[in-house]
Amino acid sequence: MFAETLLLAIRAVRRNALRSTLTALGIIIGVAAVIGLVTIGNGTQQSVVAGISKLGSNLLSVRPGAPGGPPGGARSTAKAFSAADAEAIAAQIGGVRAVAPVASTKTVAVAGNTNWNTTLVGTDDDYFQAGSWTIASGRVFTDSETRAGSAVCVIGQTARQHLFGASDPVGQAIRLEKMPCTIIGMLEAKGAGAFGMDQDDIIVVPLRTFQRRIAGNTDVAFINVSAQNGASTAKVKKDVELLLRERRRIGEGDEDDFSVFDMTEITSTLSTTTTVLTGLLGAVAAVSLLVGGIGIMNIMLVSVTERTREIGIRLAVGALRRQVLAQFLVEAIVLSLFGGLIGVAIGLGLASLAVGALGVPLVVEPLVIAGAFVFSGAVGVIFGYFPARRAANLNPIEALRHE
Repeated sequence: MFAETLLLAIRAVRRNALRSTLTALGIIIGVAAVIGLVTIGNGTQQSVVAGISKLGSNLLSVRPGAPGGPPGGARSTAKAFSAADAEAIAAQIGGVRAVAPVASTKTVAVAGNTNWNTTLVGTDDDYFQAGSWTIASGRVFTDSETRAGSAVCVIGQTARQHLFGASDPVGQAIRLEKMPCTIIGMLEAKGAGAFGMDQDDIIVVPLRTFQRRIAGNTDVAFINVSAQNGASTAKVKKDVELLLRERRRIGEGDEDDFSVFDMTEITSTLSTTTTVLTGLLGAVAAVSLLVGGIGIMNIMLVSVTERTREIGIRLAVGALRRQVLAQFLVEAIVLSLFGGLIGVAIGLGLASLAVGALGVPLVVEPLVIAGAFVFSGAVGVIFGYFPARRAANLNPIEALRHE
């Protein structure tokens, strides 16, 4: 019985193929928009989370300047950190895996006849552990090199590519401004960070080397603190804040002149934000499904009017009212599911093109696809019921007289 009803519905849809396609267009656009926007949103969210995770595991970044202050405001007048602050955090704070004082500047690196503008970082061995860096070849600094401020450096992949091409630079000499330096190690590539910066365009030297021969002072721009696995970053953050308030002699009730950023919190905040935005975009796109449903109801009412005599003949020869109701209801559902199927295909295709252009991963959620498809079917049921009920309630005698 159902198979016969389905066959009749498909025949009716095929009989007016152009009208059926235009009727389903609202459903097609709605489903495609929902699938496309949600897929792009999920890919963007995953890209942001992956970018932040590349900065380091359980990472806290401690920087001078009042929390929430404008760039160049309180930060520019706040007292800089020192290497002693990093040593105090490492010695007095529990649950800490690595503490790296960092100073940096833009510089010109010269190798032979080639030069390249890159970022020069002064730090110690904990920098590589805190930032989850891997050594591709060579080694990191020894304790004696760090203490003595030796003219040695570790180079990132982007800087290596521009200065040495594809060759291994370990053991080669370069010049950083006026300072000659020997490359002792090369870092594995990390790619772009969460905010689009190239993390591999970097050359790392011991902090004392940077301070004595490049900066000419003992300032530390910021301190990276990596918490141990299983340790609460919130507790480590609180302990660091209390210690630095004491070291910087900040009175009770006075505002901090430094900020501690928890990358875990930032990741969670960004994930929540992108999830909400994706949901809002999906909800806006879902409005097109309702518009498509109204279009289906409109066309089905027209179809009932056009086929009034046919309905009267079916009722006169013994068809039950529920069979007529089922026929038109199934026809509306077929239209909406047809639109949903095409919409899913178009949505995935557009999402694939968009994520390729944006450089984010393609994250397909089967539940979202299934939900959009089921919702399109539900639209057919809801908006097809009234025309189907109207057809079923026709008086057979009146229907047979209809011209």
